Amino acid sequence: MSPRPRWFQPAEIDPEAAVRLFCLPHAGGGASTFHGWAEYLPADVAMQAVQLPGRQDRLSEPPFTRPEPLLDALYEALMDELDDRPYALFGHSLGALLAYRLAVAVDRRGGPPPVLVGAAGWTPRGFLVPPKDKIDAPQQELVDWLISLGSLPPEIYTDERMLAITMPPTRADLTVCAYLVDDGARVPCPLVTYTGRSDTLMSEGAVSSWLGRGTSYLGNREFPGGHFFVDDCGLAIALDLVSHLRRYLAPAR
Repeated sequence: MSPRPRWFQPAEIDPEAAVRLFCLPHAGGGASTFHGWAEYLPADVAMQAVQLPGRQDRLSEPPFTRPEPLLDALYEALMDELDDRPYALFGHSLGALLAYRLAVAVDRRGGPPPVLVGAAGWTPRGFLVPPKDKIDAPQQELVDWLISLGSLPPEIYTDERMLAITMPPTRADLTVCAYLVDDGARVPCPLVTYTGRSDTLMSEGAVSSWLGRGTSYLGNREFPGGHFFVDDCGLAIALDLVSHLRRYLAPAR
């Protein structure tokens, strides 16, 4: 029997933590994207990073290239993982898209809803969707295009070995983005967003497309930097997420 896919890292969390936070990475990224975030969080918030197929310890598994099958698999994995504690979803870029659409899927299928969705570096509308001809371009052309947009971390495009490992899941993830059709869906919880002031993937006013997408919109926090502003602002984002979680969990306590 093949081993069960490991969707969440770490696999074990503190059973005494009051709330769970699931974090989803950018295109081509893995669970290690959120390395160190657990140190930003108080003991009563248990964080797990989502590990998608096709990268890191799931490198041998084919990555998804369409949003519907990926979201189906994520939904099943999340339902298997949840216990009776409240939980929140947070993602950056592709991860924000997945966090939002996963919350939509949970609502439509009658699962236990998250108490909060946090989205960084992505908006339902006004975000630069990669054209299919770029996704299918030769590797160097695709790399050059991603660099021009500031949507590829420097430590990736300067390392040939890293490129060989990360470009296949990056192509797959970009394809997921390209095939997603926005239907204006709402999530059954509050939304909070984060953006980089110099993010070239976001058009002016794109953040306004979050209005009406949740039970309430808690606003947007803008940080210095481009698309990967989260690399330098993880602590501030984590603390802001915790402040919102505390507010929404207080009545239940």
